[in-house]
Amino acid sequence: MQTLYGIETSEQDIPVEKSVKMLDAQFDQTRQLFSYLVYFITSVTRYAETDSRKRASKHLPSQQDLEVNTKIAGNSLLWQIMEAPGFQKTIEDLHIKKFDNPELTKKIYQQFTETPEYKEYISIASRDKKDEKKIIEFLFDSLILPSDDVISWVEENFIGWDDDAEMIQQMMSGLFQKPSSYDFTQLISPEKLKFGRDLLKTAIEKKTGCMDLIKPRLKNWDSERIAVLDMILMRMGVAELLYFETIPTKVTINEYIDLAKEYSTPQSGQFVNGILDNIHKELDTDGKLVKVDYKKQS
Repeated sequence: MQTLYGIETSEQDIPVEKSVKMLDAQFDQTRQLFSYLVYFITSVTRYAETDSRKRASKHLPSQQDLEVNTKIAGNSLLWQIMEAPGFQKTIEDLHIKKFDNPELTKKIYQQFTETPEYKEYISIASRDKKDEKKIIEFLFDSLILPSDDVISWVEENFIGWDDDAEMIQQMMSGLFQKPSSYDFTQLISPEKLKFGRDLLKTAIEKKTGCMDLIKPRLKNWDSERIAVLDMILMRMGVAELLYFETIPTKVTINEYIDLAKEYSTPQSGQFVNGILDNIHKELDTDGKLVKVDYKKQS
């Protein structure tokens, strides 16, 4: 959707292959954002070791300075994440460390150590798998995400935060559940990546045919007032209805209603629903709703 919007609003004629590269670049931005937030979690937790060294090296350290608890730095979930396939390589390849903000890391760490949850965690010397996971989830959900400082820093450095925030939270939850199953070098599965690319190419290459189905149903609407995004969403919806055999029509229509509600105008959900449902019923009635891969068509 975002890539098509960029194409439609561009003053240049963008070839299909370049459009696919634009899509891939957006996927890479999401991977970079996710990787940074994971890296930030590891930086905050491992700051316990830095704090311990700094306080112990004071000219006249107190007993408290000499007894900084560093249990969190050895958190078992944390180390599973850092040892997950491709994590260290991704940090290097995407230059994640250039987004380091030592003062922000220190600030969140200090807030973390003052919480009852953290104090309870370090009061127990043993490591319980459930507790190891629970404290990392608490750090992310209750301190990092609600932090205005963190979000400001993320928004300043990653343009996709507003669009990707909800998905990033879901991905993070999945990572906490099964850290060893994540491959940071390819967060999007080959199947999903192929689907995204195929949908983009179909919406571009089959634009005329899709619009031929949409335009007759816009007679009662002022075309000048129809949001560009609504037209794009309907085009994508028609492309899915016609050319993606594995996606149920109900799923397609509901998906684009939700996207219209989320990203377009207050009336867009109802508008997109009406147009797509109308097209679906007519194609179904005429026996024209045959889902085949567009590449196989003559």
